[in-house]
Amino acid sequence: MSDISDTESGESSQNLTETLRRAIGERYLTYALSTIMHRALPDARDGLKPVHRRILYAMRELRLASTGGFRKSAKISGDVMGNYHPHGDAAIYDAMARLAQDFNVRYPLVDGQGNFGNIDGDNPAASRYTEARMTAAAEALLEGLNENAVDFRPNYDGTLEEPVVLPAAFPNLLANGASGIAVGMATNIPPHNIHELIDACLHLIKAPDARDETLLQYVPGPDFPTGGVIVEPKENIAEAYRTGRGSFRLRAKWEVEDLGRGQWQVVVTEIPYQVQKSKLIEKLAEVIQTKKVPLLADVRDESAEDVRIILEPRARTVEPDMLMGMLFRNSDLEVRFSLNMNVLIDGVTPKVCSMKEVLRAFLDHRRDVLIRRSEHRMEKIDHRLEVLEGLIIAFLNLDRVIDIIRYDDDPKRALMIENWGKDHARATSEKDYVSPLIGAAEDAELTLSEVQAEAILNMRLRSLRRLEEMELVRERDALMEERAGLQDLLTDEGLQWARISEQLRETRKQFGRDSVGGARRSAFADAAEVEEVPLEAMIEREPITVICSTMGWIRAMKGHQALDADVKFKDGDGPRFMFHAETTDRLIVVGANGRFYTLSAASLPGGRGMGEPLRLMIDLPNEAEIVDIFAHRAGRKLLVASSAGDGFLVAEEEVLAQTRTGKQVLNVKDGVVTQVVKPVVGDHVAVVGENRKVLVFDIAELPEMNRGKGVRLQKYKDGGLSDATTFNLADGLSWLDPAGRTRTETQLEEWLGKRAGTGRMAPRGFPRDNKFTS
Repeated sequence: MSDISDTESGESSQNLTETLRRAIGERYLTYALSTIMHRALPDARDGLKPVHRRILYAMRELRLASTGGFRKSAKISGDVMGNYHPHGDAAIYDAMARLAQDFNVRYPLVDGQGNFGNIDGDNPAASRYTEARMTAAAEALLEGLNENAVDFRPNYDGTLEEPVVLPAAFPNLLANGASGIAVGMATNIPPHNIHELIDACLHLIKAPDARDETLLQYVPGPDFPTGGVIVEPKENIAEAYRTGRGSFRLRAKWEVEDLGRGQWQVVVTEIPYQVQKSKLIEKLAEVIQTKKVPLLADVRDESAEDVRIILEPRARTVEPDMLMGMLFRNSDLEVRFSLNMNVLIDGVTPKVCSMKEVLRAFLDHRRDVLIRRSEHRMEKIDHRLEVLEGLIIAFLNLDRVIDIIRYDDDPKRALMIENWGKDHARATSEKDYVSPLIGAAEDAELTLSEVQAEAILNMRLRSLRRLEEMELVRERDALMEERAGLQDLLTDEGLQWARISEQLRETRKQFGRDSVGGARRSAFADAAEVEEVPLEAMIEREPITVICSTMGWIRAMKGHQALDADVKFKDGDGPRFMFHAETTDRLIVVGANGRFYTLSAASLPGGRGMGEPLRLMIDLPNEAEIVDIFAHRAGRKLLVASSAGDGFLVAEEEVLAQTRTGKQVLNVKDGVVTQVVKPVVGDHVAVVGENRKVLVFDIAELPEMNRGKGVRLQKYKDGGLSDATTFNLADGLSWLDPAGRTRTETQLEEWLGKRAGTGRMAPRGFPRDNKFTS
C-alpha cells in the first residue's frame, strides 16, 4: 500500500509541475506578445507605438487642430487614459511631452505651450500647467481617418473605437525614429530628413527593385534634431541600412573663435543627439579635474536659446584639432548611436528590416489607404447620385410631388409607389419652361427609393427654383466625371502609384527642405583620428619648484627657486618636500601603504597661495603618510624597501599609475610601511637598521620586480629598517656628520657581506638619525 501511495503521490506532483509549467509559459508568452505588439515596438506603417497613436487620435477627437486653440495637457492625458490607454497618466504625459520636444523629435507631433523640458535634461512641468495641440505633421499622419482609410477596433472596454494604424502621409518611422525595449528584443531607429525620405520613396515607386545602395543617394544618413556631425564611414552606413543593424558615430559641431592677441577658444554649437547638456558640462568638468585632457583649462556654458559651450585651452600653442580629438575620445562630445530597425512590419510580426523594406512597407500602406479612401469616396458619390436622381425626378414632376405632399396621408409611401415615367415627364414639358432633364426621363419607368423620397421630403421650399435645377445637373455631371476617374484609379495600378507620387510631392512641399525647419541639420565629415602624443608636446615647458608641506599641501612656484628659500605655510604647518621640476614632468607620489601615485606637474596649483591638499588630487588614505615625491625620469630604476627590511628593485616606468587610485607596488601589512624609495645610482647597497648596524652588499643580489613584498635586505633581532641607499663601492659611502659636514668612508671591508646579514655597528660619526645622504 505504501508503494502504491508513493507512486500516486509522485504522479500527482509531476502532473502539478507540468500544469504549473504550462500555465506560467502561456501567461509569459501572452505578456511577451502584449509587450511586443502593444507597447514597445513601433508599426512600420505609421511609425507609432500604441500610446503615441492614441494620444494623437484623442487630440483629434478633442479637435485640437494646429491652427486652433490649446487644451490642458491634463485633459488630453486624462482622455487618453480613460478612453484608449488604460495605463498611468504619468507615462502618457511623458510620451506626449516627448512628442513636443524639438530636441528629441525631428518633426514634433505635439505643439506644446509651457515648460515641456529642455536639452539640459530638466523634466517638463506637471500636466496641469502645460497646454498642447497637434502640429501640421500630426495632422498629416491623421489625414483621411474619417474616410475609412484604416481599420478601427474596439477600445479596451468596448465602448469606443480606435484606429489600428494611422493613414500616415509621410514615413514617420524613419522621419522621427523610435526606441523601445520589448521582451527578448529591442528597437532603436534614428530620425531622418523627410525630404530625403520622400525622394527615396519616389525612386522606389519608379524602380521597385532598386538596390539598397541606390537609396543611399537619396538618404545619406540620419538627420538628428540637435544637428551634429556624422563621422561614420559611408560603407558602414550602407551596411547598417542594408542589414537593419549598425551604428553611427556622431560628434558635436564646433568652431574656433579668435579672441585677439593670439588667444582663442572653442565654441560648441551643436551637441550629439540625446546627450543632456548639463551632464555633458559635468563630464567635461570631471575631465578637467582628473587631468584626462591636460590641454583643456576650463569649460563654460553660455547657452541661451541656442547651444553655446565654451572650451578654453590651457595654452595658446595647443592645436584645436588635437584638443577636440582628445575630448571626443574622453567625453560625450562624441557618441555612438546604435541602429536596430526591429519593427512590426505588418502590425503583427516583429522583424529587423532594411531601409528599403521599411520604405516599401510604408508605400504599400499608402496604396491601401488610397484604395480605401477611393472606395469610400465612390460610396459617397453613389449615395449622392441616388439623391440627385430623386431630386431631378421631383423637379420634372413638381406639381405632382406637391399634390402628394399636400394631400396624401403618407406622402413618403406615395412618392415611393408612384411611377415617375414618361407621362409625368411629358405633362411637365407642356409648360413654358422646358427642363433639360426631360429627355433623360421621357422613356423611363421610374420609381423612387426610400433615400430619394426622404431627400424630397426634406427639401426646402426655397430650393424650388429654376437655377436650383441647373445646379443639380452640374453637380450630377461633375460627380459622374469624378466617379469615372475613381473607377479608372481602382482598376489601374499605374494610376494608383502616380496618385501616391503626387501626394508625396505635396507632402514634400509642405515639410521639405524649403519649409521652416525642414533643411538637413546633421552634416557629414571624415573622422580625423588624433594620434597619441606625449605630454611634453601638449604642455608648454617651463621650470617650476614643487613644494609640499608636512600636512600634505602641494603647490608649484614658477621658476627654479632656491631650495632653502623662506616659504610661507599655514599656521602649524612647515616644509616637507621641495625640489626643482618642469611643467612637462610627471610626479611620483609614494604612500606608506606601498601604493605609487602619478601627478602631472602642469596640474599643480600655482604658488601664490598655500596650494591644495594632495589627497584631493589622488586617492591616498588619510592614515597613509606621504613617503616621498619626486619627478619621473625615464629609464631609471628604484630601490624600494619596507620598514620590515624587505625590498627589491623596480623600473620607474612600472610604478606609473593611470588613475587616481594609484598602483600597488610594495606589498605591506600588519603595521609594516614603505620606508625607502630611492633611485639606483651605484653597484652596491648599504642598509642601516634601527639598531644602528650597517650592512653593505652587491646590488646584484637584489631581484628586479614589478610588484611584491621583496626579499630580506638585513636581519634584525629587534626593530626594523631605518634607511637604505645605493652607491659605487669605489667612491665610498657618504653621510653627514653631526656638524653637517660630508664624510666619506672608503674602507668598507668591515661592513661588506651577503644580503640578509646582520651587519656591524655603524662607523664612528654616523648620524644619530640613522640616515644616509642622498
